[in-house]
Amino acid sequence: MAKLTPQEIKRVKAMGYLYNRDSEDEFNCRVITGNGELTSEQLINIAECAKRYGCGAVALTSRMTVEMKGVKYNHIDAVHQHLAKANLYPGGTGDKLRPIVACKGATCVFGQVNSAEIAQQIHDRFFLGYQAVSLPHKFKIAVGGCPNNCVKPDLNDIGLVGQSMPLLQEELCRDCKKCIVVDGCKIHAPHKEQGKVVFDREVCDNCGKCIRTCYFHAVVPQQTGVKLLLGGKWGRVGKPGVAVPGIYSIPQAMDLIEKVILLYREHGYKKERFGDMMTRIGDDQVMDWVLHDDPVQRKETILAREIPSKIG
Repeated sequence: MAKLTPQEIKRVKAMGYLYNRDSEDEFNCRVITGNGELTSEQLINIAECAKRYGCGAVALTSRMTVEMKGVKYNHIDAVHQHLAKANLYPGGTGDKLRPIVACKGATCVFGQVNSAEIAQQIHDRFFLGYQAVSLPHKFKIAVGGCPNNCVKPDLNDIGLVGQSMPLLQEELCRDCKKCIVVDGCKIHAPHKEQGKVVFDREVCDNCGKCIRTCYFHAVVPQQTGVKLLLGGKWGRVGKPGVAVPGIYSIPQAMDLIEKVILLYREHGYKKERFGDMMTRIGDDQVMDWVLHDDPVQRKETILAREIPSKIG
């Protein structure tokens, strides 16, 4: 076939097909999953599709999509039709919300929340619900089940981190001479005062380890939920996310995510990452909007507006 034009390459990239620059007309097709979960029927469908329309090779991406390699340009429509038989579709590219990433918090011994289930809720409400919404730049969300940071939620535009804030039940504390709560904390958040455990809230990251390990169950969760981090990014110039004060229930976190997405679309410039927008406007100002503004009330206006190019 004739050499592909830049317009043709750009058109199918928006559909989830990334051009293989070492070829004349081959693409890698990204297949969307719900947080990396597929049925056996869907796996079979992808394998058959990769063998029939690609080179037979399949790779897993860092954002939990499945990438079929070597798809010819003139096979793209057939790939769409084949994937649709198993309720699958390509995507995950462009200036919009990218596939959600999460650890397996319900499986891991350190997990404080079911991070995979939370990610699926975010996928359903925002990745699917905002699929037609263009944003100033790509926008990434990651959910970590605990502060161990395995999926780097602090380096995403929005990061959620499972939290269990410890509370001492003084009547159950036996003032052990070798206290596993104090001695077992890797960040030295608890210490003893007058024979009782005291937690330094400025140091404690609410990992929940002390709740699990106290032999006499003297430490219990005072509050369980997620911490939110805003404006993180990795790459050549990385930036850690800024924590929203407090611990939030999952419904509260979902509402905050929507506010952040709408504020980004309302105030961001084209090709400006959310973290860069926060730096330009000021972290404190953006945090004030997140906590006290209600952009959902003007959602239709925000989504209808043109995203401006950077001035100057």
